[in-house]
Amino acid sequence: MLMPVIPLYRTDAVPHPQAQVCVACEVRQAALFGALDDAGLARIHEHIPSTEWAPDAVLWRRGERGSAAYTLRSGIVRFERITSSGERRIVRLAGRGDLIGQQALLGEAYADEAVACTPVRMCRLPAPMIQRMGAEEPALLQELMRRWQRAVDEAEGWLAELTTGPARRRLLRLLDRLAADAEPGALLWMPRRDEIGDMLNMTVETASRVVSQLRREGVLTLQGPRNATVEAAALRAALEAEDAG
Repeated sequence: MLMPVIPLYRTDAVPHPQAQVCVACEVRQAALFGALDDAGLARIHEHIPSTEWAPDAVLWRRGERGSAAYTLRSGIVRFERITSSGERRIVRLAGRGDLIGQQALLGEAYADEAVACTPVRMCRLPAPMIQRMGAEEPALLQELMRRWQRAVDEAEGWLAELTTGPARRRLLRLLDRLAADAEPGALLWMPRRDEIGDMLNMTVETASRVVSQLRREGVLTLQGPRNATVEAAALRAALEAEDAG
């Protein structure tokens, strides 16, 4: 007599509602969970909160300890610190699809203050969940290491490309980076002149002068106090001219 076969796992199990949300997420391929296939996402058994932040809101302060990393679903976040001389320095920007707050995964304090530049939407990824899933999905750990290295490379590139050299070249490179981070069809976030100075290590007067110059040349068009459009061909030509000179 044949005994009935009893499956060890339910074969008709419906994925956790959060896994279904992650499968349909508009930034999935650009985000950390883009390293997982649908079966990997089905291992998500916890709710992942989505949080929203207004412009200039402080997400966390330097030295605080968090319990989660975050995936940016939309918006731009800046990372800043105060130097020993009391000056503010903006050391990096993060945009759509980026992973931020990785220090929390190691139980370390945040190295910089994180501030929303625009309206921001983020998914909160608790450290225990990432650690559990990393143990089950090696692809997730590999992607996490890639993103950590990318953050290091971006910080080094920021220092090399955006804080040294002619002021015009620095601002052109910043606009190029902001254009790359902008969502399709959306206006560019335009930093205030003091923020440009803190990002690019220049005075507010120099930032104002170069912005005015680029507006006259048709590279940049302001759309209100905090938004702009960039003429891609003119920006590329201006960058090529700077690099050639």
